[in-house]
Amino acid sequence: LFIYRDGKNGDGDIYFSELKGKKWGEPQPMPKPINSRGQETSACFDYTGNVIYFVSDRDGGEGGRDIYKSVKQSDGTWGEAENLGPIINTEYDEDAVFMHPDGKTLYFSSNGHNNMGGFDVFKSVYENGKWSKPQNLGYPINTTDDDVSFVLTASGEYGYYTSGRIDVKSYGKRDIYKIAFLDIINRPKLTLLKGTVTDRETGEPIAATIEIYDNTNNELVSTYTANSATGKFMVSLPSGKDYGINVSAPGYLFYSENINIPLESAFQEVEKNIQLDKLKVGKKVQLSNIFYDYNSAKLRESSFNELDKVVELLNKNPKLKIEISSHTDSRGSNAYNLKLSQERAQSCVDYLVSKGIDKSRLIAKGYGETRPLITDEEINKLPTDEEKEAAHQKNRRTEFKILEN
Repeated sequence: LFIYRDGKNGDGDIYFSELKGKKWGEPQPMPKPINSRGQETSACFDYTGNVIYFVSDRDGGEGGRDIYKSVKQSDGTWGEAENLGPIINTEYDEDAVFMHPDGKTLYFSSNGHNNMGGFDVFKSVYENGKWSKPQNLGYPINTTDDDVSFVLTASGEYGYYTSGRIDVKSYGKRDIYKIAFLDIINRPKLTLLKGTVTDRETGEPIAATIEIYDNTNNELVSTYTANSATGKFMVSLPSGKDYGINVSAPGYLFYSENINIPLESAFQEVEKNIQLDKLKVGKKVQLSNIFYDYNSAKLRESSFNELDKVVELLNKNPKLKIEISSHTDSRGSNAYNLKLSQERAQSCVDYLVSKGIDKSRLIAKGYGETRPLITDEEINKLPTDEEKEAAHQKNRRTEFKILEN
């Protein structure tokens, strides 16, 4: 939660407070280079939490209050403030910045762009490395008075903002308004992943760490923490990427999932209630982001993040001994499937050994098609080829099981 606090000399700074369990923490000032000797009035994160957009009247801008951004560095500090430039900023004032969870649509208010009077709400889209010309959202959102602090829901259905408009009955100088977009032509292209993380045995919430990876380039996109009191989490995933999701907590086996969201996918909500297992003999985890070349045991680079999580788990729990198993679907001969699965399991073990794990703690086991999650009889009853192929894909998997702890 970002808060603006006035200073003694007419300046002011941005403060932030974090929700811990069910209570908000004491607001703390944002560090340099976000806050400065000038006035900073509003701020927001992008969907990753690694980029902050904020408003400042510091020296060196286009004039008045401008919108800046800063990128979080690998050591957790914020990088140099970058002015968004003359396409966004004018010689007058820009304020009340909001980056939509789609990761590319910026909303802000300005009294410098072509407006109806006072501050109007504008939007600009970042594509192909540049910002589009700001578009005035027009009436009935904008009026001849000040219209500011616009935010849009992830679905694009509702907007909220404050206005001093006089064309409707109001309760004070500035009221909060809600507007419904009845015909959404360009619905936001993103998936809102939300749910809870709990202990499988007790049902108690877990303040788990949720990491989102881009499987196309193996990069960590963002990190979230589930609420310690409720286990709830909510993650925004813009369309057009293949995501690897890893959920972990001390003393538990991690959970992984692969979510591939095509570029043309419009807004959708996906609920995922995740149950973590404690580190006990016999417990197993499906490694959902392990990928091999076609008909090969060669690991793709997009598998490395997932296997690194296994390395991390083994390093934190030096008494663990595990079996890495590989499974195929039923297409192909039994002998071929058994051989391929054994080679794939061994590839995973070899990777773990290359990262410093003692090979005595690892067993590679290929089961071929002998342990399907969905039987051929069940697959043949499915009505469409797409469903049948999805079932075969579920049978093609890599797992690990705890043998000793």
